[in-house]
Amino acid sequence: MSIGAQALLSLLPIAAVAVFLVILRWPASRAMPISYLIAVALSLFVWKVSPAQVAAASANGIVITGTLLYIIFGAILLLNTLQESGALRTIRQGFTDITPDRRIQVIIIAWLFGSFIEGAAGFGTPAAVAVPLLVGLGFPGMAAVVAGMIIQSTPVSFGAAGTPILLGVNKGLTANPSTFEAFANTAGYNLDQLQGLIGESVQGYSWDQFLMLIGAKVALLHAITGTLIPMFVVALMTRFFGKNRSFAEGLRVWKFALFAALSMTVPYVIVAWTLGPEFPSIFGGLIGLAVVVTAAKKRFLIPPKDETWDFAQKSAWNPEWTGLITIKDVGHPSGNLGMVKAWTPYILVALFLVLSRVRALPIGGWLKAWNVQIANMFGTEISASFQPLYLPGTIFIVVSLITFVLHQMDATAYKRACWNSARTMVGASVALIFTVPMVQVFINSQGGLAGFERMPIALAEAVANLTGSAWPLFAPFIGGFGAAVAGSNTVSNLTFSLFQFDVGVRIGVDPTWIVALQAVGGAAGNVICVHNVVAASAVVGLVGKEGAVIRKTLLPFFYYALLPGAIGYSIVWYSQKGIINAGSCIALLIAAGAIYIISSSQKRRAP
Repeated sequence: MSIGAQALLSLLPIAAVAVFLVILRWPASRAMPISYLIAVALSLFVWKVSPAQVAAASANGIVITGTLLYIIFGAILLLNTLQESGALRTIRQGFTDITPDRRIQVIIIAWLFGSFIEGAAGFGTPAAVAVPLLVGLGFPGMAAVVAGMIIQSTPVSFGAAGTPILLGVNKGLTANPSTFEAFANTAGYNLDQLQGLIGESVQGYSWDQFLMLIGAKVALLHAITGTLIPMFVVALMTRFFGKNRSFAEGLRVWKFALFAALSMTVPYVIVAWTLGPEFPSIFGGLIGLAVVVTAAKKRFLIPPKDETWDFAQKSAWNPEWTGLITIKDVGHPSGNLGMVKAWTPYILVALFLVLSRVRALPIGGWLKAWNVQIANMFGTEISASFQPLYLPGTIFIVVSLITFVLHQMDATAYKRACWNSARTMVGASVALIFTVPMVQVFINSQGGLAGFERMPIALAEAVANLTGSAWPLFAPFIGGFGAAVAGSNTVSNLTFSLFQFDVGVRIGVDPTWIVALQAVGGAAGNVICVHNVVAASAVVGLVGKEGAVIRKTLLPFFYYALLPGAIGYSIVWYSQKGIINAGSCIALLIAAGAIYIISSSQKRRAP
């Protein structure tokens, strides 16, 4: 069978998701079982993978699903605990005191606080923290989920203290070389050829220095592309969830959105180039949060009070926007909590996540020591494992218990929070229990009797054969496809990094830029990832509306894959094609389009 035919067949499980979930608007609980069955049929009857391997991949998917549901439960429990203790009322009032403008609030919480949480924990944790916080402040559930999904782009490549680079790209390229030269020799590349393509004196680089070089390029591409992400968030929010359904109302805060973007991305790039991949998103989000909140309190670049934007009354909301979780205006029995005490649970979550994820500290190692592992399931090489104490869900539950004591809650109220959290979590289980096993069957389709490459590699190989020298334009889309399917930038990088490096060498360009495009595209794929959408929606009880969320995040994904690809194409072909080339033209068109849209929005006023 030709590689093109393999690629077309590989697309079938994903096409099923597009048709049933996005186009026909089926809930994920109905669409994903069909996608899973298609993936299993392809593995067994076309790739001719053994039934044992398909069963092992499915079982591994169920284990991963269990960890996701545990995280979801912990996040919902923390939200419900804060609601029952009266902390949410205090937090809501605090944001109203800064500004009641929902456009400013979503930038601070989703873009900045979410970026910091992504840098500390990764693995979809920002949605588990920022999305329910937005709902607690009075945002429609779907608006909160869309915002939470869109910001899972710029900070993701350095999420969980750099895991997508330090694990994904690192292990994806090779197994623990000490130097760049050792990698070249192990992978069978000519060292002088690589040196010429990369154009830097990398021959004496340690492997850590080489990863830092790739990480710095990733940060630069993210910083350029991420500049417009806060504007995407506010414009889509006002267009889809505003009273006037207007992009222009969101774009009227473009100055503040750009300021917030740069407040995060400038320190983000500096940290990536100086300290390495562990801290760009952590420090970028934290520094940006400090700068922007201070500026917002002084009303810097914030519209006048008579132009404050808010949602319509809840009675006018589309029922599709709201989930099972209803935020009640509960006060503390002794009156409102102080602001510091109300925010303490979120401060503790951030602190515990950072302390447990920074490699220089021993805490992460202690928490990982309890490792539950099922090795070589059904006689295959597939193993399942998880570290219960290391999962963000454990941190959420621990902080919830601390909150119970700290806020002097009534036991009945806490039991109510636990019961409501468990009930909401169950709603997400049906969709996830088919989504994640489908992913595992899809990416574990190697080694079958047919002798084909596993499905994602077959697809990537076919695209590379078709595109030739234009590959840099498509490299982020392959990374995005990998993450959208697997739900992880790290897994996408593990799967495609060496393939991307090899394509770069084959077409005669700097392969480190191609790997950087892979990592950036892998981050973009999180924006439309089905199981991330299911998990984020479940946190606020928005079950069955996954397709509606993905339809709203497709445009940001396409932008986030296309612009880095255009910039990457321009960079790698600049010496041969000059500054005016296909990539630079696409990038300029995107920039011109953004300027035109922003300027047009300033001339129009909503009715």
